[in-house]
Amino acid sequence: MKTLKLLSAIGLTMLAGCQQNTTSYETGLEPVDYVNILMGTDSEFLLSNGNTYPAVAMPWGMNFWTPQTGKMGDGWAYTYSSKQIRGFKQTHQPSPWINDYGQFSIMPVTRDLKIDEEERASWFSHKAETATPYYYKVYLADYDVVTEIAPTQRAAVFRFTFPEGDRSFIIVDAFDKGSYIKLVPEENMIVGYTTKNSGGVPENFKNYFVVRFDKPYTYQSVWSDFKEVKGKSELKDNHVGAAIGFSTKRGEKIQAFVASSFVSPEQALQNLKEVEGKSFDTIKENGRERWNEVLGRIQISDRNIDHMRTFYTCLYRSVLFPRMFHEITADGKTVHYSPYNGQVLSGYMFTDTGFWDTFRSLFPFVNLVYPEMAEQMQEGLLNAYLESGFFPEWASPGHRNCMIGNNSASVVADAFLKGITKADAEKMYEGLVHATTNVHSEISSTGRLGYEYYNKLGYIPYNVGINENAARTLEYAYDDWCIYQMGKKLGKPEAEIAIYKARANNYKNLFNKATRLMSGRNEDGSFPPLNPLKWGDAFTEGNAWHYTWSVFHDINGLIELMGGREMFVQMLDSVFNLPPVFDESYYGFVIHEIREMQIMNMGNYAHGNQPIQHMIYLYDYAGQPWKAQYHLREVMNRLYNAAPDGYCGDEDNGQTSAWYVFSALGFYPVCPGTDEYVLGAPLFEKACINLSNGKKIEITARENSSENRYVDELKVNGKAYTKNYLKYGDLLNGAKLDYTMSDKPNLNRGINPEDMPYSMSLAE
Repeated sequence: MKTLKLLSAIGLTMLAGCQQNTTSYETGLEPVDYVNILMGTDSEFLLSNGNTYPAVAMPWGMNFWTPQTGKMGDGWAYTYSSKQIRGFKQTHQPSPWINDYGQFSIMPVTRDLKIDEEERASWFSHKAETATPYYYKVYLADYDVVTEIAPTQRAAVFRFTFPEGDRSFIIVDAFDKGSYIKLVPEENMIVGYTTKNSGGVPENFKNYFVVRFDKPYTYQSVWSDFKEVKGKSELKDNHVGAAIGFSTKRGEKIQAFVASSFVSPEQALQNLKEVEGKSFDTIKENGRERWNEVLGRIQISDRNIDHMRTFYTCLYRSVLFPRMFHEITADGKTVHYSPYNGQVLSGYMFTDTGFWDTFRSLFPFVNLVYPEMAEQMQEGLLNAYLESGFFPEWASPGHRNCMIGNNSASVVADAFLKGITKADAEKMYEGLVHATTNVHSEISSTGRLGYEYYNKLGYIPYNVGINENAARTLEYAYDDWCIYQMGKKLGKPEAEIAIYKARANNYKNLFNKATRLMSGRNEDGSFPPLNPLKWGDAFTEGNAWHYTWSVFHDINGLIELMGGREMFVQMLDSVFNLPPVFDESYYGFVIHEIREMQIMNMGNYAHGNQPIQHMIYLYDYAGQPWKAQYHLREVMNRLYNAAPDGYCGDEDNGQTSAWYVFSALGFYPVCPGTDEYVLGAPLFEKACINLSNGKKIEITARENSSENRYVDELKVNGKAYTKNYLKYGDLLNGAKLDYTMSDKPNLNRGINPEDMPYSMSLAE
């Protein structure tokens, strides 16, 4: 119990003076020590507890590494319930549904040379596994080998501890779908490339890799389709690899320095310089320092160690994607292989994110806490537009046909409106406008599918063969508002941008007065019968109860459509009061998103998927912020924990994690593109955000506890504050937020019209 009490007090010294040094002196723990990279890995096709894999990587790193328990090509590369490891894979996978590219694996074996991935798989235990963002270690029981990995941005170093024997091997598997391997014994090296991908690449795509060992190998062979090819040192075929061998003493350590490049074999060697000439422990320590630097932008203090673990694990997930896709040449230039046109070009490129998910809170989070990275991401987005004619909506690494919407408008506009963008804003605005009247010729999720109907009728009809039409309409309306706001700040003539302001009201065309919910609508203007519990159909991975709230830019307008605040609150309450009933007939089976809603005992609230994640904050717009405070704490306490089953659905490239990070700090960007964050209530006793401009946001919540979840009083910079939102500019200048918490809601705070957050119908 003494140990538990000590751990429960961690962080109480972390905020002394809100210093950047985040070590807890009682325990020696730093932010990265709270991270569990196995959170969310206890997942499968039918039920997602995150659908994550343990990413051993640097923040936003070009290359990740992960132990591989699944078969080659399996989107579930690592699952917590698995008992065997097949290899250690370089991965760029953003989700199991998108799958991977730029992938190959390394695997040590002893005694008999086993090449086949089934035969070489070794039993392992989580009890003999150390998994952190900057360092991974596991004992491979079948071979009596310990494998360790320490990554950099584009490279990694492996350290294998072998038993005694003259048959210690390391296998390099370049995977199928076209690969190349070459042994270079005079340099203790293996080089090659892999082309295995699941889409989104030009025809000339290759991921070139190099593996250099710190000991000469005494055995060598190459293989094709798991069969050794004698007398060869170089192979190109569907599926090739190499095996090298050593004689080892017990406890002997052999290191492998690994890097890859999308640009060229020469650039792979250049990227290898990130690790060559450095010891394993130095690279490991450098990685730890980098993670503490990034995670240390936010410092928290709480008596509940589980809250600390969950927070920093979610923060870790929030700074993995979008990943860097650019590289640094020998003369210091930033270049990238374009996944859009196959050329090597100058400048930044980021990838592996889907804006349908991440426009909501992930990108706004990066804009606030890591604006220096957001600036680079915006330049990368401009490059994507220049190289393909469209901003991506789902990129991995190029355009992917996944999800709906035109939410690049939100991602581009929010950064520009917050003064982060340094790229050519006029050109970026041009790209947003272009997408309003175009759709990609091959990737229908890029641009605006159905724009002809939307621009003519003000909605995409239910009966014209375009699926998820109501969801598309609602998202396009918000995206048009974003374009209008960006055009206005750029000084565009009102005559030019008025069309986008008008179209921002298109959400009203789908409001069904009979049900007070959004609905699909036929081309002739009639509403087909609505089953509000039917998932999919007119909506995307949700039902009418979930998507009705997707009017981010004009919640007051939605309140008026529903008949006023009282009815609006009743409709919000109904989401929780309904039983978790559903109609899955559109899909033909119960998709995992439905099952995750059903089993959480929160009625029809489906936090495991994105469309409804902002909904709880909408109580603030109706003058009942205490209900938001109650439900937000319920979600944080019940649906998140730093365990393998720690999410309540797909983590989705940082979005579901960024929701938690924002909500635990006490505010959330309901409408990216505004300068406001809607208030909830902080989870922690103390928190501090160290902004990149040297200012700090200091948050104190007196009497905060599981019972005291309600805001009784808030002072901002020493003055009483009743508004239900915070301004971006005020936070950027540094702010002190002083909360007094209570176990009873304050029914007189945040109830007046001037306390309500932004809505277009009130502001324009």
